[in-house]
Amino acid sequence: MADLAPVALSCGEPAGIGPEIAVKARAVLGRALPFLWIGDPRHLPQGTDFTEIARPAEAVAVPPDRLPVLPLPFAAPATPGVLEPANAAGVIAAIRRGVELVQTGEASAICTAPLHKKALKDGAGFAFPGHTEFLADLAGGADVVMMLAAPELRVVPVTIHIPLAEVSAALTADLLERAIRITHAGLVRDFGISAPRLAVAGLNPHAGEGGAMGHEDATVIAPVVTRLAAEGMAIFGPLPADTMFHPRARAAYDVAICMYHDQALIPIKTVNFDGGVNVTLGLPFVRTSPDHGTALDIAGRGIAEPSSLVAALRMAHDMAAARGR
Repeated sequence: MADLAPVALSCGEPAGIGPEIAVKARAVLGRALPFLWIGDPRHLPQGTDFTEIARPAEAVAVPPDRLPVLPLPFAAPATPGVLEPANAAGVIAAIRRGVELVQTGEASAICTAPLHKKALKDGAGFAFPGHTEFLADLAGGADVVMMLAAPELRVVPVTIHIPLAEVSAALTADLLERAIRITHAGLVRDFGISAPRLAVAGLNPHAGEGGAMGHEDATVIAPVVTRLAAEGMAIFGPLPADTMFHPRARAAYDVAICMYHDQALIPIKTVNFDGGVNVTLGLPFVRTSPDHGTALDIAGRGIAEPSSLVAALRMAHDMAAARGR
């Protein structure tokens, strides 16, 4: 792991659990996986042992019981659980700084701690729905998809943050094919899977049951799957979603392509609630994030679980290594 540059971890919402799980992740990983935290040291939990660095490369030499910090001054202190609009610009700047470090090669990947979308909108007029869209914009308008990944399961939702009533109209053949192609390329490039196996879920119960329960499976999904399979892609479906996620079914594929948000996120959060990682596929750099929010209700209490952040940092490193190979 020492051959790679450190992973850059943006601080996320300073009033949330991001600062405390960064400290806990450092305690778990030590020198085994060097990373640096980008943020205002005032926002770290009281008593945190940290070392300010000027360049990411310096993080490697920081003792394992201290957090390497690339300082970025914010407008105000942070109170756990209490949003401070004045700090919104700093949160955005930390993400920008992390991306710059990856683009220059000073960091091997960026891992982003959770942000609070409303706080960014209220405090800085943030115009993006979330990290994914912002990172795509910073990358020059990259075409991206969101993957949720754990050792037991990877899922990609084709439609994401829209009402269920709008999914059918939003689900087009072009959108589905785009998501599948980006996912396939990402598994090859970022996960080192030379011939990925893709299982495609149906939209309707029983994958439409021959049109008795909806037409989208036959008219939208199946033609895309057939066409891509004819190109040589290892892809199959549409499959009834209710039989796709038990252990024997999961062993048959490397990723499940799902038609809407909950169809993808319910199974992965059931299979591994603490170890899921949010991955953005399609970027020219590696980006991961823990698969949870800011948890304002427990911030500052010292009880936040760092497992998802630890998994996200490890996955960021492994993806960067795969790209290097």
